Amino acid sequence: MNDKSDKRFRVANHEALIGIALVLINFLWWYGFAFGLGGQSVTDYDWILGMPAWFFYSCIVGFLLMVILVIAVVKLLLTDIPFDEEEGDHE
Repeated sequence: MNDKSDKRFRVANHEALIGIALVLINFLWWYGFAFGLGGQSVTDYDWILGMPAWFFYSCIVGFLLMVILVIAVVKLLLTDIPFDEEEGDHE
């Protein structure tokens, strides 16, 4: 069996790229807010619910955003494929 022609490998590679995209979105979100808003003097921080705004947006809102994105990706983009080989797959 040629691995390049097996649909399971194409699906797995596509889903791996989706996972990498989610990791990059999470990192860029966190980095942008943590160092964008957190790169100033502590006396200049804005506060939300007793937390610095950079922490609230990067960690709390970022976590909630990623939970929603991961749920959406799992429900809409990822497919269920069998990993065991069927008897008819041996050619």
